[in-house]
Amino acid sequence: MMINTRRRSTRYHLNSEINITNLMDVMMVLLVVFMVAAPLMTSGIALDLPKVGGKALEGEDTSINVSVDEEGYYYIGQTEVAADKIVEKLNAIRDQNSSVTVTISGDAGAEYGRVIGLMALLKEAGFDKVGLRTEPRPRKK
Repeated sequence: MMINTRRRSTRYHLNSEINITNLMDVMMVLLVVFMVAAPLMTSGIALDLPKVGGKALEGEDTSINVSVDEEGYYYIGQTEVAADKIVEKLNAIRDQNSSVTVTISGDAGAEYGRVIGLMALLKEAGFDKVGLRTEPRPRKK
């Protein structure tokens, strides 16, 4: 008695192609969501920044935003920080990322001395890349 060990040949074949149409649809939706949400993710307090000319700086560095409001209080993001603790907190951030830069956002109504004093304090603490943030001047028609 002989046993047939051959498998029966199947008449249908499995489809081994990958259909990426659904994946592309999901990726396009995520792209649109992030494009809309990205401008809303700026952290900080509401300031009336000075309006000056010039073009925006371009860079790949990570930047910390330090704000000075109209009353002269300092903020890192949305957290109020005492003037004597600001260098300590920024140094802790710099220890994690040595290529960090600092951008100062000074309210248009803030005292000039508070903004420049903060800039001098940061320069003395060893922050070489310190900039001032402004808004573009409205175009004249």
